[in-house]
Amino acid sequence: MWHCLIIEDDRENARYIANGLIEMGHVAVVCHDGVEALQNAMKLSWDVIILDRMLPNNIDGLSILQTLRSLGKKMPVLVLSALAAVDDRVNGFKAGGDDYLVKPFAFSELIARLEALIKRTRADDQLRELRVADLTANLATRKVERSGLAIALQPREFRLLIYLLMNAGSVVTRTMLLEAVWDYRFDPQSNVIDVQVSRLRRKIDNGFASALIHTVRGAGYMLTDKGATDTNVLIPA
Repeated sequence: MWHCLIIEDDRENARYIANGLIEMGHVAVVCHDGVEALQNAMKLSWDVIILDRMLPNNIDGLSILQTLRSLGKKMPVLVLSALAAVDDRVNGFKAGGDDYLVKPFAFSELIARLEALIKRTRADDQLRELRVADLTANLATRKVERSGLAIALQPREFRLLIYLLMNAGSVVTRTMLLEAVWDYRFDPQSNVIDVQVSRLRRKIDNGFASALIHTVRGAGYMLTDKGATDTNVLIPA
């Protein structure tokens, strides 16, 4: 499973990429402008960033890339652009890009390039785990355990858990879950997300001494081992 940040102001193109990745079992989060993109790129850990070169609000993709590299962020970045000249591609690499794909592109080529980037930068994939308290999830084998006991999850439940683990200690809104785990076909006001979280919570928390998945009233959910309860979780300022 990959954790992909898609920075693309063309909503149709962003949806096309995100839906394809989600259907393959990956986590995909979309940002449409430079400010939001930079915030997301800085606060979470990503296996790869798909970065459109031309963005609104006077922050272009290469500026974001240069900022990330200057701050020591080493995640692989694939630059997308309609600019196909040699100088344009060279500038993309000089800014810190790991690969450069010209629009329009075939989805199969995008995936092949992402696979190459991730394999090159994540050689220890088979050992990679996410852990909070006594809960562990192996990203390669998709095995989930709590206190040494195996927990069987459906594919979407696993993607949901991984996203919560990636954001452990932070509030995750229903809209965030919709974009990262679902494929945009559901209304965020429907109860489909709440139902899925409830099912996941029963598998992760029932029978164990402490709950890890909590409801943040009026906001969304939080996975934390700090002993919070649904009545006293605070929304960060």
